[in-house]
Amino acid sequence: LDAGVAGNVIPPTATIQINYRFAPDKTTEQARQYMEDLFHEWPMNVLDLSAPARPGLDRPLAKSFVAAVGGEPGPKYGWTDVARFGQLGIPAVNFGPGNALCAHQVDECCRLGSLDECYRALHTWLASR
Repeated sequence: LDAGVAGNVIPPTATIQINYRFAPDKTTEQARQYMEDLFHEWPMNVLDLSAPARPGLDRPLAKSFVAAVGGEPGPKYGWTDVARFGQLGIPAVNFGPGNALCAHQVDECCRLGSLDECYRALHTWLASR
C-alpha cells in the first residue's frame, strides 16, 4: 500500500499492489476476470499473470517419484517453475530440503542431514528408472 505522507492524513490518492494466487481450477483469464469484477470501481493494472501448477500426481512419472522418495505430497504455497512444465504437459513436482514456508526468508535454512536425505531419495528414484 502506498498512500499519503503521514498516518494521520487522508491521502489524495492510494495505490495497492495485490498478489492474487489462485488455485489450479481457475484459468488465468478467470483469475483476471475475478479481479476485474472485484475491483471494478477502481482503475487496475495487471503487472504479471502466471498460470498455476496443475497437480500432476496422477501421471506415471510423478507417481513413481512419489513412491520412491516416500512421504505425503502437499500443496506448494507460491509460484514455481513447476507451473511452466505443467503448461507443457510435463509432470513436475517441487522437491527439496528445508521447510517451504521458510523459503526466501531471512532465516531460510535446512539441516545438513536434509541434503543427504534428498540425495538418497533422488538416487533411489533415478536408480529405479
